[in-house]
Amino acid sequence: MELSENALKALKARYLLRDEQGNIKETPEELFRRVARFIASAESLYGGNADEWEEKFYDAVSGLLFLPNTPTLINAGKYMGQLAACFVLPVDDSMTSIFDSLKNAALILQSGGGTGFSFSHLRPRADVVKSTGGIASGPVSFMRIYNTATEVIKQGGARRGANMGILRIDHPDVLEFIRIKRHEEELTNFNISISVTDDFMAALKNDSEYNLINPRSDQVTGRLKARKVFDEIVESAWETGDPGLVFIDRINKANPTPHIGKIESTNPCGEQPLLPYEACVLGSINLSKVVKEGKGQRAEGRNKEQAVGIDWELLASLVRLGVRFLDDAIDVNKYPVPEIERMHKGNRKIGLGVMGWADMLIRLGIRYNSPKAYKLAREVMSFIRGHARDASAELARQRGAFPNFYGSTFDTPDFVSKGGLRNATTTTVAPTGTLSLIADCSSGIEPLFAIAYKRLVLDTELYEIHPLFLEIARNRGFYSDELIQQVSKKGDLRGFKEIPNDVKKIFITAHEIAPEDHIEVQAAFQEFTDNAVSKTINLKHRATRDDVAKAFLLAYEKGCKGITVFRYGSKIGTLVKLDEVD
Repeated sequence: MELSENALKALKARYLLRDEQGNIKETPEELFRRVARFIASAESLYGGNADEWEEKFYDAVSGLLFLPNTPTLINAGKYMGQLAACFVLPVDDSMTSIFDSLKNAALILQSGGGTGFSFSHLRPRADVVKSTGGIASGPVSFMRIYNTATEVIKQGGARRGANMGILRIDHPDVLEFIRIKRHEEELTNFNISISVTDDFMAALKNDSEYNLINPRSDQVTGRLKARKVFDEIVESAWETGDPGLVFIDRINKANPTPHIGKIESTNPCGEQPLLPYEACVLGSINLSKVVKEGKGQRAEGRNKEQAVGIDWELLASLVRLGVRFLDDAIDVNKYPVPEIERMHKGNRKIGLGVMGWADMLIRLGIRYNSPKAYKLAREVMSFIRGHARDASAELARQRGAFPNFYGSTFDTPDFVSKGGLRNATTTTVAPTGTLSLIADCSSGIEPLFAIAYKRLVLDTELYEIHPLFLEIARNRGFYSDELIQQVSKKGDLRGFKEIPNDVKKIFITAHEIAPEDHIEVQAAFQEFTDNAVSKTINLKHRATRDDVAKAFLLAYEKGCKGITVFRYGSKIGTLVKLDEVD
């Protein structure tokens, strides 16, 4: 096994088993074996060969070709045994529902999962409470309670609590919600997003007003100018990065099981829309590992005899393995709440995605924000989704379709003739923060944050310089210790005359890329992703409010399911966040 020094640090900090005294009692090899054995045990439920699949899973995971989400790595084979990363819980307009969901959230957070909630059903501030004759305090007040509870729940010492809080754009308290995170002390354990409707976007385009609706009575209680509300969203996002936008009507148009319910919320990073009580297990293929030397695209900036291309056969085999691994995980998962088990096993949603996209492009000699890269993104994700659905159909023939298949959007003669699908969704693009550190690749579909930088993992500072840059610098003969030190201080390659221009082009960093190019990448992957895509739209510190507004509108226009912008330095202590919740 080849693990980087930083990968070993991350594994020791979070993942390896410890005894009661806190001493590490597991090697990385034993961790990957534990995970492979536990997941493969599901094979025996269907008459499969568990030993054979254990070896296949072990080879893929230990070879860093495919990694499941963090809860699986931490909990597989342990007493807790909770393997899913993403959950959504309902919050209905009663004290019983509010605090039942808080209790369930505590169990999920303790097990390492991230939780999403829509607070849109709660009656607005100052509304009447007939049962007591009192006055309602509104959604934001209950979010504060959830936030405080999250603060005191330690997820086994492995992960901080993470939540997504969502409110519909037509809720009467929408302006309070939009402004809440301008106060640094507020909702520190929440990402927040506005659930934006097509009607609102039309009102914005027409510069008109739209209705506010009291969820208790379903009555119109007022009207607001769409432009005023949009400007408030832009202001908060420019200042703090929150709220993001979730295009809820677009998400529900892609809801595979509308007969089971409507989607109202997502997981904390926004890439996994889920029905109330639904969960999802995620896994990511390391694209940097499916580039092969040999016939294929000639890489700029490399020796002439070296040519590289994508190993499509390897990629297809990893997709099939990943789908099977994640489907097995559903069966051996120990669910914290019975309702979640029923929903997850009813729809059997999985989310197979990618990491190492930026590294793949560097190996292929393709600039991250180029038409060639956007075209390849569509080609790669289309290939993955096609093979994922084929693998899911094959599992359905062997094990049966997901129980809610009949009545779903896949209940068509074509899919029925193939035996249905095993999984209501198969693809998701997650952020893969710590997973990519273990795999020693770039995170998710993000560009390089910097050529060299430090990251913080559980109070441990990790220093990195990109290994492909070091390799090319040596191969091309411009390597020197002095240059590496200077690049480490600066973080990018601008201004270094000794570095060839073709190398500078492929080692472009996040803050050198225009917001519209970030959105183009997100839209390219979204086109062929069942669920959604986690992608930070990076803005320079000097970016204006108008830049934020343009990004929001472009994301809607391009077909994204949501958008999060982050203006560098808009929050105190900005670092690359590795407290990832997927």
